[in-house]
Amino acid sequence: MPCTVGSLTEYGHLRGQVRLPTNQLVVCGCVAIRGGDDSSDWLDFYVPVGALGNAGLAYWDGRPFFRSDVMDDWLAAIGRETFTRAAFSLGVVGFEVSGCADAGTLAGQMPQERGVGYLLPIGGALHYGAANA
Repeated sequence: MPCTVGSLTEYGHLRGQVRLPTNQLVVCGCVAIRGGDDSSDWLDFYVPVGALGNAGLAYWDGRPFFRSDVMDDWLAAIGRETFTRAAFSLGVVGFEVSGCADAGTLAGQMPQERGVGYLLPIGGALHYGAANA
């Protein structure tokens, strides 16, 4: 089943496979989280860290959280492509980032120090600020 708005609405949580930038096929998932009221909606796409390890992709460099520049850049590219089809007010890239920031708080300003990556529309163009902290 393709990952579409309709399939997310009907099933809520989709699971499938995706090809990593290293060409390995791994399991993945996608879930839409509706905020309701004045809250924002979230679209979470993820690859379990166990799948990354099984694919031989290094994802831990000694810091107390997941970090992979290869995966972050790949996920940011997915976010950029998504933005061309469905504009959004904020994208966040990294490990367990759902709900970690909101567009209203950022007010169109890219944080200088970033523990996660941000995809932020500024002046009609999407900008990516990779994690740097």
